Amino acid sequence: MDKLEAFLEWGGVKKDICCLVISGIALIISIFDLIPLPFDAAWIAIVLCGIPIILEAIIGLVTAFDIKADVLVSIALIASVIIGEDFAAGEVAFIMQLGALLEDLTVAKARAGIEKLVHLTPQTARRLLDGREEIIAAELVNVGDILRVLPGETIPVDGEIIAGETSINQSVMTGESLPVDKGVGDSVSSGTVNQFGGFEMRTARVGEDSSIQRMIRLVQSADAGKAKIVGLADRWATWIVVIALTAAALTWLVTGQIIRAVTILVVFCPCALVLATPTAIMAAIGNATKHGFLVRQGDALERLAGVSRITFDKTGTLTCGKPRVVRVQSMLPQLSDTDLYRLCGAAEQFSEHPLGKAVVACFREKHGDLPNAEAFQMIPGRGVSAVVDEKHILAGNLELLREQGAMPDAEIIQETEYFLSRGCTVIYVAVDGVPAGFLALSDTLRQESAPMIRCLHDLGAEPVLLTGDRETAAAAIAQQLHIQEVHANCLPEDKLNYIKAYQQEHRQVCMIGDGINDAPALKAADVGIAMGGVGSDIAVDAADIVLVDDEIRELPHLIALSKRMMQTIKLNMTFSMTLNFLAITLAVIGTLNPVVGALVHNAGSVLVITNSAFLLKRSRK
Repeated sequence: MDKLEAFLEWGGVKKDICCLVISGIALIISIFDLIPLPFDAAWIAIVLCGIPIILEAIIGLVTAFDIKADVLVSIALIASVIIGEDFAAGEVAFIMQLGALLEDLTVAKARAGIEKLVHLTPQTARRLLDGREEIIAAELVNVGDILRVLPGETIPVDGEIIAGETSINQSVMTGESLPVDKGVGDSVSSGTVNQFGGFEMRTARVGEDSSIQRMIRLVQSADAGKAKIVGLADRWATWIVVIALTAAALTWLVTGQIIRAVTILVVFCPCALVLATPTAIMAAIGNATKHGFLVRQGDALERLAGVSRITFDKTGTLTCGKPRVVRVQSMLPQLSDTDLYRLCGAAEQFSEHPLGKAVVACFREKHGDLPNAEAFQMIPGRGVSAVVDEKHILAGNLELLREQGAMPDAEIIQETEYFLSRGCTVIYVAVDGVPAGFLALSDTLRQESAPMIRCLHDLGAEPVLLTGDRETAAAAIAQQLHIQEVHANCLPEDKLNYIKAYQQEHRQVCMIGDGINDAPALKAADVGIAMGGVGSDIAVDAADIVLVDDEIRELPHLIALSKRMMQTIKLNMTFSMTLNFLAITLAVIGTLNPVVGALVHNAGSVLVITNSAFLLKRSRK
């Protein structure tokens, strides 16, 4: 059986497409008798499309007694050939293989997200031993070893800083783009990036216990636990086979007419039922594509229709993902807000820190060019120092100004408390050793986020905020968007645990994120949607659906489309089953012959495809 399965899988989708094209041409030749052949051209379709169906049915029955739609199709094929209806047999085989191809085309290909995560793990480490520095393989690092990490290097293991100060980019763990200042006594995680200052650290967790390795395991376990939805035809195949065989047998016994029994088997072939799901999914995927969504999992839309809770990452998803200056406040009468802004921007123009770059970019966007800065100095974990217009400028955190003897007074501290409570980051500025004021920076909401959240409420989906950011920043964003449930300071495993908790409550969950830290949650959620424009490759690989252009306002349309798709599938299914039972009744009483029966179920297939096609033109209201 293994060899037979390998034979059927040989050639993949390309082989299936070639067989379908050849079979379609053969059926056209057969019905119109275009080319004189020594045999009915429909036999080409029977061989190319029908034999694989029969072999798959045999494999399923022999290996696991698994009765699926292909068993009933095989019976219909054989019955049609027995009574000499070669075209009907070839047509049934063609339609069934077309349905199978549509399903295959909607299934995501193998993804490389886990491999990319593995590549994030540093291969080497700088170990200090007896006053000497040696470069060793990262897997040879032991708990308690002293390591040195230089600017720009990825931290190889989890540990604690014992010397030095720096800023760490923790986006791989928290999703937040702004680096975090670290000093002696602070913990650091493997996979995060040291941006500015060198430091020494004592190793705390290595190997499989490190943060990056734990994330890899989370992604793997989440992927393994996501169940796949079985096609409608396969779910009901056992009962359909039993009903069809019973009806055919009883008809033969009562009437003594084999032709009636065979006709029952032909009309009961579930072509329309098999096509009900994949045609609707393909049409919905086509519609979603026009609205900027790349559907990577064929059944993702089916799952999305049942979602009752949508969890959002904050940074880069609901917000723009880049800090902007939201307030400039001068505390000196002789210095205007614009003058303070100008001096701070000039001092920061050589900074590599994201906050410094944001100040420069925002100033130039609004006010134009900046003056030159001299004697620039980057102070890791503190801020910058520079001379602008013959004035000595300090711009950074409170520790910088305190160390330089320019500690802001109570008035400035009080003014900044409001912005800190709103989740802003504050840059304090001193001019010639005198506290001069501050700049407040914040990640700003996307303009479309608020109306999008309102639409989700109208669709019956409850939004939840899951973010690695601070509680104050998370609460401020949630308040603006009227999101009731907020979870801040979330690490990757925290987001994953919240997703699993909702699922244990029998709630279907959709996760929307953009960062590496979102990958486990994207995998575990019933549906994962990644922001393709700003999102990381790993997040995209972990998701079922990708929002290519980051137009998050289209999300309500996608959810409404998924619900409409399920309505279409249920309508298709109801129609096809009703048609089949009507046809079998007519076949039992002798009104339908095999040829007319084949036309009836083919007409059902055409109507199902036509109904599904309406999904292509469904627009956002």
